[in-house]
Amino acid sequence: MTMRVTFLGTSGAVPTTQRNTSSIFVNRDGDYLLFDCGEGTQRQMMRYGTGFAIDHLFVTHLHGDHVLGIPGLLQTWDFNERERPIAVHTPAGTRGNIKQLIQANGTTPSFPVRINEVSAGDVVLDRSEYEVRAIETAHRCASVGYVLDEDDRKGKFDREKAEAEFGIPPGPKYSKLHRGEAVEHEGETIQPEAVVGPARPGRRFVYTGDTLPTESVIEASEGADLLVHDATFAEDRKERAKATAHSTAREAADVARQAGASTLALTHISTRYAASADQLVDEARDAFDGEVVLAEDGMERRVEFPDADEY
Repeated sequence: MTMRVTFLGTSGAVPTTQRNTSSIFVNRDGDYLLFDCGEGTQRQMMRYGTGFAIDHLFVTHLHGDHVLGIPGLLQTWDFNERERPIAVHTPAGTRGNIKQLIQANGTTPSFPVRINEVSAGDVVLDRSEYEVRAIETAHRCASVGYVLDEDDRKGKFDREKAEAEFGIPPGPKYSKLHRGEAVEHEGETIQPEAVVGPARPGRRFVYTGDTLPTESVIEASEGADLLVHDATFAEDRKERAKATAHSTAREAADVARQAGASTLALTHISTRYAASADQLVDEARDAFDGEVVLAEDGMERRVEFPDADEY
């Protein structure tokens, strides 16, 4: 089950020649999800080969650098004769604004556009193996972040024990035991827990959008395999970050450290660091012992299972 995150836009409010405005594409085992849609997102999707086959767009807030790509993307789908619905998830109280944005060019898409208002704590998307939840963030307008949480996986099957201790040969009984069903073998009832280990955690991906560092994000990011956090400024601009309801790279790292995240990706980088964002990375690494990466447009990250090193 793959989970690949492609960074389509990693700049702050203003794009640069190297960074587009905010957007992240997630491929979760063939489910294609888009988080934010800044101006030019559809071109980034073509440039980096993600394709357009998404059915869910998750909006963190309505500042232009996060939503101005929506009309163009919808128009492209119209030109391509899309028929299936698209769901746009947006913070509570902003449905009317999204509707106005969609209709700004005087036309209405020929396919259904379902606008879903969400609040922190809502399960926005419920799938058989994972869910996407909205989380509380702190910005200058109605805002949320999102967590993609996978269900626990089955425990690891101990084939050696099944063969050596119970004499069960490879075959259908292995599958039954791994599904949690007891089997009969040579007059003995074998319970699944005898050869199947404890459930293993799934993966957790967190995207904050624009936010001050908050306890709610720390709680939602507990044990995150990949935390993508606002890191607009360096520490010498901390007051500016506070005034504009953003985070510094070090503050993002503090969140990651307190949450026990595995990897922190710094994004929403101010144009102040267009020449070099090394300062942001250095400050984050001073505060967080896990992996720190500077998100770049076109960068793809494969999110691994927490126990991937056991294979």
